[in-house]
Amino acid sequence: MGINRRDFLKSLGGAALLTIVPRNVLGGPDFIAPSDQLTKGIIGTGVIGRSSYHFTSNDACRLVALCDVDNNHLTQAQNMAKQRFGQECATYHYYRDLINDPNVDIVHIATPPHWHGIMAAEAAEAGKDIWCEKPFTRTIGEGKRVVEAVKRNGRILRLNTWFRFKDTFYGLGTDVKPLKKLVDSGLLGWPLKVTISAHTGFNWKFFWVGKENLQPETVPANLDYDMWLGPAPYKPYNSHRVHSTFRGYWDYDGGGLGDMGQHYIDPVQYFLGKDNESPIKVEVDAPEQHPDAIGTWRKIVYTYADGCQIILQGEDHGDKNAPYIEGPLGKVYAGFQCTIPDVMNKIAEMPDPEPQNTDFLKCVRNREKFALDEEIGHRSCTVVNMALCALRLNRTLHFDNEKQLFINDDAANRLIDQPMRGPWKL
Repeated sequence: MGINRRDFLKSLGGAALLTIVPRNVLGGPDFIAPSDQLTKGIIGTGVIGRSSYHFTSNDACRLVALCDVDNNHLTQAQNMAKQRFGQECATYHYYRDLINDPNVDIVHIATPPHWHGIMAAEAAEAGKDIWCEKPFTRTIGEGKRVVEAVKRNGRILRLNTWFRFKDTFYGLGTDVKPLKKLVDSGLLGWPLKVTISAHTGFNWKFFWVGKENLQPETVPANLDYDMWLGPAPYKPYNSHRVHSTFRGYWDYDGGGLGDMGQHYIDPVQYFLGKDNESPIKVEVDAPEQHPDAIGTWRKIVYTYADGCQIILQGEDHGDKNAPYIEGPLGKVYAGFQCTIPDVMNKIAEMPDPEPQNTDFLKCVRNREKFALDEEIGHRSCTVVNMALCALRLNRTLHFDNEKQLFINDDAANRLIDQPMRGPWKL
């Protein structure tokens, strides 16, 4: 019977303690000892799973396993691993086989969102740490279950949207740090209104919509379509339902808003100081939605208990001269143009925001929460999913921030915990 890497290290016990050599002797301060090397497996080896940002293998974290229900994607990923890293990876058709692989420390979930909840919760139950692509989950209820599973099993989770801590922030020409400092300073007053439009980048993928009345097609031999559907309701195969265009259908994602919304809303939750709460109302201005194919919308307005608002501009793209952030004492426009005189010098004198843990591998090794963990990620994803529920029902919804349920609306609450096709459950 074989023994895996983790069991072997445990078997060394106290003897290993007698032979520890300092890192600076072995190879400098950045040296990663073999016992510290983490491993990962990727579930979903399509465009995202095989992107250069995710498809990596190095001394800090080695790629050891791949899983996909499309044999073509899996073969391409397997060949990439050989060519780039000179290594063989275990390959799996069934995601639970990868999750239960004892040589995998971190499960990277790069599947369509209708699988995120089940896979993240099962990975947590199996004692694995988790890197999950956005959106966090397809429904609010699934997000609640994942939070519970991660906390119950003491796992470390990273949600992969990063604007709250790195990269230029939309069309403002800055990262989020100066915005956070400005909001925290109170110079803009309170409450604040944040307007996200095409002029701050939100038009990208806005028209990612579905097609109505799809005709059945023959399932290609390389794809296990039934497994691709998984917990989603069965509908006849059509190539537009899967892979790069699946986001246009309610059963698998939430259109352009579901795909990109968390990128735009999560940092707003951060700089408004609302990581632990949700809006209490969402209003939509949109055409009637098709029951299967997601359509477009004109405007979405979120309101928080303290009066702060987030406004998403849709089809008409909104006023290009509208401020990005507006308060009773000042406004911020694209390019970080602010109506407050000498604003940059003023905020430079103010304390920086609390530091964030943004090194996921370090968080895994030290068992520290990542900057965008399951609880924060669930809250910002809930903001997106609230709007998707309102769009499907085409009406204003009121939300109980504590119970995480819609108020006096049974139809909306049925969208929080949607039934899954058997035998799948969360």
